[in-house]
Amino acid sequence: MALSGLQIFKMLPKTNCKDCGYPTCMAYALQLAVGKASLDACPHLAPEIAATLAEVSAPAVRRLEFGDIAAPVVLGEETVLYRHEKRFEHAPVLALHLDDSMDDDRFTDALAVLADQVFERVGDELRVQAVVVAARDAGILAERARRVVQDTPCALILRSDDAASLRGAALAAAVVGHRPLLWGASADRFDDVAGVALELGLPLVVRGSSLDELAGLGQRCLDMGLSQVALDPMATDAREALAAQVLLRRAAVRDRVKALGFPLIASPFAMSQDPLLKTVLASALIAKYAGIVVIDTLDPAHVLPLLALGQGLYTDPQRPMMVEEGLYPIGDPGPDSPVLLTTNFSLTYYTVTGEIANSRVPAWLLVMDVDGQSVLTAWAAGKFVADAIAPFVQRSGVAGKVAKRQLIIPGYVASIQTELEEELGDWEVVVGVREAADIPRFLKSRAEVRP
Repeated sequence: MALSGLQIFKMLPKTNCKDCGYPTCMAYALQLAVGKASLDACPHLAPEIAATLAEVSAPAVRRLEFGDIAAPVVLGEETVLYRHEKRFEHAPVLALHLDDSMDDDRFTDALAVLADQVFERVGDELRVQAVVVAARDAGILAERARRVVQDTPCALILRSDDAASLRGAALAAAVVGHRPLLWGASADRFDDVAGVALELGLPLVVRGSSLDELAGLGQRCLDMGLSQVALDPMATDAREALAAQVLLRRAAVRDRVKALGFPLIASPFAMSQDPLLKTVLASALIAKYAGIVVIDTLDPAHVLPLLALGQGLYTDPQRPMMVEEGLYPIGDPGPDSPVLLTTNFSLTYYTVTGEIANSRVPAWLLVMDVDGQSVLTAWAAGKFVADAIAPFVQRSGVAGKVAKRQLIIPGYVASIQTELEEELGDWEVVVGVREAADIPRFLKSRAEVRP
């Protein structure tokens, strides 16, 4: 059971020394209670008190690691139900399901796509991070497990009802420094499969048809010393899947049920034959707590939206994505190239740079630090205004790189044009387009009329 701020305060030294960074011990206790402060911040806690508080302040959802030992996939460590309460910790993993109904040629083709398919979005590289290898034959399971590890950068999930097959495939993967996730510990096979996980020190997926059954299996895992576990609620349709995910996360975070405090795995691909509906369901499960989402396609039209959704939801809302302030050359610009201005919000930056590149007009892009806010947000906050922009332009050094002092500002802040010209003195300020998609047309039209 989580402790309240007052309960934690009673265990603190109550000296108000401020060594923790908070003005009083009560303020520190309140932040500890909601998971926004670190226990290490107080240097004066008695060891036994620190141990007690560490236990009650541990993440509601335990950490799970699998894949390459040197760079594992990490799940869990979640502490909240809603992102605005603090943040979500680890973005969900998309896992491609490959079973033995697929012949060797199709399997090889899928591995080739997995090796090369990478999407870049706002500075991050996104990709399918795991592969589920499912097979009834022990030899096929082991061979395909080895190929996934050797031929792709993906983490391996082994799926089988047979403990001996899982053990053989896991050992094949371990030879090349891989730590697979074992998926197959249902109630009737729990002892055998959990025994393999315990013997080899591997993470485990337990499967249950109800919350009570999952809680029982989760407790058995804890009793055996298995803490690296994922839960599969074995849902058969969309409604059941979504309800199970929400109830399991509530039980872990709100009710602090330790036997259910594990990451969740969901298989939306098995709940519909319609590719679009599968993707829609996968997006709902990403939004509602799935740690691993199993898919059956590598079509970018379905994969990229899911990756982008996970990236957005698991960005820390208290720390906006941003790029460094500065002058960015795009397309080898020269003295006659246009100069554009924008903010350092990552999504704005990468959208604008992409559209400038699409125009094939070399340009200089001034990116101003506004604490990672968008153009309109920064303008409304008084950060993207004339008396702040002018000093930035002057210290950027762009004046020494261009023959004509002309600055193109976003169309949404056209109202600052006159004032900015007054602040800059010898610069002409041109109002550009509002939407980034119109940048290529705008730049091309200006290039055509340039003498």
